[in-house]
Amino acid sequence: MFEFSTLTTFVAVVLGLFLIPGPAVLLVLTRTMQGGRRTGVLTGLGIACGDFVHALAAAVGLSALLMTSALAFNAVKLIGAGYLIYLGIKALRAPPADPSLPKVPSVSAARAFWQAIPAEVLNPKTALFFLAFLPQFVHPERGSTLLQFMLLGAIFVVMSAAYTTLIVMVMRPLSHIVKRLRWIGRWQGKIIGSIFIALGLKVAMQHR
Repeated sequence: MFEFSTLTTFVAVVLGLFLIPGPAVLLVLTRTMQGGRRTGVLTGLGIACGDFVHALAAAVGLSALLMTSALAFNAVKLIGAGYLIYLGIKALRAPPADPSLPKVPSVSAARAFWQAIPAEVLNPKTALFFLAFLPQFVHPERGSTLLQFMLLGAIFVVMSAAYTTLIVMVMRPLSHIVKRLRWIGRWQGKIIGSIFIALGLKVAMQHR
């Protein structure tokens, strides 16, 4: 269904995005510092569940669009590519992000999990990202688009859960790196911007 190059590109881009400390990662770090590893892991799993909801919504909606019109689906892909380029330019021009850990009230591990799900589900930027990101790796000529969307979404979610869990497990020995997130923040926009622009341009060139 997927070519090896398509899957490797998808995994590489997702890894690149994960390696930049974003709000979700900072929330996981905060919860870990507040409640320990179990709370941090469950927070990451809650965020992954929220991402799965977005992936499912994108899969169902975009697959239905393809069944209605292949032309409309291709238009969505191009619009998505344009949106990624826009995000990339915006990230490149934005001032360095403040990497400070967010201040949130302490909660139990179970509550941290349930709070993380709606926090991610109700994030409109995440929804737009999935709508723009996933279609770039879906090719209708290679089989069921719904299955392709679901597989890509599942890969993203599993990688997200594994990454946040890994962060929690190694947080203590890497605490000195966490303290230097302000330095990393200076490059965050440049790296994310470059990834988004490269992906958007790649898709735009393929449609010519």
